[in-house]
Amino acid sequence: MNRRPRLLATAVVGATAALLLTACGGGDDEPKGNDKIAGADTGGETSASPSASATESAGRPKIELPSDLTLTFEGSKTGDSIKDAVLADNAERMRAVDAAITGTDLKGEALGYYNTGKALEAALTWVQQFKDAGATLTGEARYYDRTVTLKGKASASLTFCADEGKGYSKDKKTGKINKTPVTKNSYVFYNTRLDKSSEGVWQTSQIISTRGAAQCQP
Repeated sequence: MNRRPRLLATAVVGATAALLLTACGGGDDEPKGNDKIAGADTGGETSASPSASATESAGRPKIELPSDLTLTFEGSKTGDSIKDAVLADNAERMRAVDAAITGTDLKGEALGYYNTGKALEAALTWVQQFKDAGATLTGEARYYDRTVTLKGKASASLTFCADEGKGYSKDKKTGKINKTPVTKNSYVFYNTRLDKSSEGVWQTSQIISTRGAAQCQP
């Protein structure tokens, strides 16, 4: 996690451009022209509110996604309360990025709540790319093989995979969904750093992604 995440390069070619959410706010792989949703996988548990216990805390923004977009997160319970909190806030972070893109969080309140530093800077840039292209997200994404490593009382690393085979970009005006076949690039590996804020929120501060990673293939 010593590598500084790059801002994603612009992946907009016309109003109906195929858009990736690959780094979901920062990463080392550039968009490949595929129109899958990137970063929407963590397994077979409910996607409605993967961090319900976390969002019950005072001051946390409520995140809602459109009915045609489903994010599923696996392995949210490890038996360790600190690791579980990291996983919960990471799930909310992924949902926050999608909420900003789909327009259910127009002010980006949740985006700023769960991101900090370069991860926040890159997430804002990526959301703006979707806005400029007149595109949104639809379909399903799944996050799985999530592994937390604590780096002290206020820092942690989290790696996980994303299955974006059923996630797509959609033109806001026409409603046209840009579907593509499932390939090895439908699977993304994420390596992230999270830092605990003074309010007790595990904010993503760095994120690196690798599309087509071997360890995420089915």
